[in-house]
Amino acid sequence: MKSNSKTIILALLVFFISSVAFANKTSVTISTSEQKVKKGTEVTITLNVQHKGNSSMHHTDWVTLTVNGKELKKWTYDKKNLPTVGNFTLTYKIVVDQTTKIQAQGNCNMHGSAGGATAAIIVE
Repeated sequence: MKSNSKTIILALLVFFISSVAFANKTSVTISTSEQKVKKGTEVTITLNVQHKGNSSMHHTDWVTLTVNGKELKKWTYDKKNLPTVGNFTLTYKIVVDQTTKIQAQGNCNMHGSAGGATAAIIVE
């Protein structure tokens, strides 16, 4: 009986260590329909979210989009409202009236964020 308990504990320990080793943080990259535009142009911002894992226990729990220092959109997820897949895209449209700095970041509910991404749209 004690031997079985030790085996189970050892197996759980190995599983936990290996799952942490292969786990990753949510990362986001930004792409835009255009990088240089005329004032008043509508631009589509695409956020490519990468994350290994998408279950009720382990998933991306939020992604934010900030433009010129102001949070424009925050997508939130939980075990009842999961992203459809581990790697996914989000889009958002803005009208650009000035040179624009875009920032985005995502977060894994277990491992955190790989950091933010930035991009710029230049008004000519």
